[in-house]
Amino acid sequence: MDNQGPTGKAKGGAARAASLSSEERRAIASNAAKQRWAERTEETASPQLLPGRQAVLNLAGIKLPCAVIQGKNGVQRVLTEFGITNAILGTRSGASKRLKKAALEEGYNLPLFLAPGQLKRFIDQMDQDILSPIDYQDGEQTVRAYDAAILPAVCDVWLRAREAGALQKQQLGKAQKAEILTRALAKTGIVALIDEVTGYEKVRPQNALEAYLSMVIRKELAAWVKKFPDEFYENIYRLKGWKWPGMQKNRFSVVAYYTRDLVYERVGPGVLAELEKKTPKNDRGYRPNKLHQWLTEDIGDPMLAQHLHALMMFQRLAIANGHGWQRFLNMVDQVLPRRGTNLCLAFPATETTEM
Repeated sequence: MDNQGPTGKAKGGAARAASLSSEERRAIASNAAKQRWAERTEETASPQLLPGRQAVLNLAGIKLPCAVIQGKNGVQRVLTEFGITNAILGTRSGASKRLKKAALEEGYNLPLFLAPGQLKRFIDQMDQDILSPIDYQDGEQTVRAYDAAILPAVCDVWLRAREAGALQKQQLGKAQKAEILTRALAKTGIVALIDEVTGYEKVRPQNALEAYLSMVIRKELAAWVKKFPDEFYENIYRLKGWKWPGMQKNRFSVVAYYTRDLVYERVGPGVLAELEKKTPKNDRGYRPNKLHQWLTEDIGDPMLAQHLHALMMFQRLAIANGHGWQRFLNMVDQVLPRRGTNLCLAFPATETTEM
């Protein structure tokens, strides 16, 4: 057995420890423990409710508890699981709890409002990140919530299930609530709604627009990735009464103007102007890159996807009711108005590609 004493730094440490009084050693140990606890708390602490930043959001008569919370990744707008469940299912009944338990047993950690088995194949198409629950602290109470972006996605799941004929008769009323929420949400962004109802809009930074655009728009151009669903363009053709040639052929040039009008002029304040600054036209009058290549991956892309989902929902409703292009446009103008212009121009139909 090696009986040598400590050497090097260990020897110096032992000598220092021997020279300290018992009170000094206790103080050093206590400070070290506090430091370890502070580091652990910083890593594991639950998000906290910002003081006074909780309220009840009223969407077309459907009430949803919402809040603005502060987590380690910044400010976040959330909706409670209890509120979304009541808004869609109407109750936290024993049946809904059994559905959630059954989903858990099958390996799916789903909230109550997505527990019905008829929704499974439509949930698989959702962005899985927004399905992650957020538990925040409201005083002594822990509240389970979800990022506010989940609401339009959940409504879309219910409506796609209804369109596919997958729902049972008693579930059709829940899909109807999802449709009501979709229409109400389309009138304004969910983030703006929560900021307004909680009063957070009054304390946002004065440079909120600049901060908002910095989150939505990238500093460097991203590689091109398909972001516009084929259905968006096919539905335009159907509403116009045109024969759909498929995605392999160039679309009428007027479709590019429709894309600008329906999407970029309505998706968010200041977004179109900033995107056009990023990609000015060349000498031939064309933009060398797609506008959507400048959208940020974490904020801009999901915002575009949600806006397109809302537009396609209105397209589907118009087509299902036998309406044409103008009725569809009137519907969109009412709930998704242009940002800063009311001008509506008609353009001749020639060939083009996606913006």
